[in-house]
Amino acid sequence: MKRRIIEIDQDKCNGCGACAAACHEGAITMVDGKAKLMRDDYCDGLGDCLPTCPTGAISFVEREAAAYDEQAVLANKQKKMQQEGMHLHGGCPGTRMKTMQHTEPSGATATPAQVQSRLSQWPIQIKLVPVNAPYFGGAKLLIAADCTAYVYAAFHERFIKGHITLVGCPKLDSVDYSEKLTEIIRNNDIKSVTIVRMEVPCCGGLEYAAKTALQNSGKFIPWQVMTISTDGNILD
Repeated sequence: MKRRIIEIDQDKCNGCGACAAACHEGAITMVDGKAKLMRDDYCDGLGDCLPTCPTGAISFVEREAAAYDEQAVLANKQKKMQQEGMHLHGGCPGTRMKTMQHTEPSGATATPAQVQSRLSQWPIQIKLVPVNAPYFGGAKLLIAADCTAYVYAAFHERFIKGHITLVGCPKLDSVDYSEKLTEIIRNNDIKSVTIVRMEVPCCGGLEYAAKTALQNSGKFIPWQVMTISTDGNILD
């Protein structure tokens, strides 16, 4: 198929490795001191690597290339994580998986400066999270639109607390999350699913993807949808 994909000018490449670190999919590898696109099917064509290149060695081209294979990318990430103790060394630091525990502030009442994050894992973006991450075991899953945490003031206490959190925006990512979410729900012991979306129409894509994933997983799991208005109120 003919599609948009990156091209690396070897003459301009200075071997800094910034593009390899920025590539979430692991499509770029350093070979003999130069960046190289190792597999066409690992490149999603979104170009996260472009702005990191200090010499302008990376550009988009339209050419015959294998289709982007998200499952192959995820399998490769899983392999690396198993080999390297759950850390994606050589890739984007933002994709390195970890869990967090937070201590409650001392005293009967927390001041605004003492309010604790309730996020218990990283990464949180649907596109980046590993399908078989250990923190999915027995999880109450929260699938939330990116904007909701900014609009609803008590989002951490009301929604994130006690949940494993996944966020995304189908309009900005221009992807259908349903396949990824299906694999997460199907392959893990998910106890419940809460979908939090904005009232705007484009958020319907996230709700649809989550519902489709629940249906396709073949499991019967309690679920609910919560809708946030643009002025910060819960509508449902």
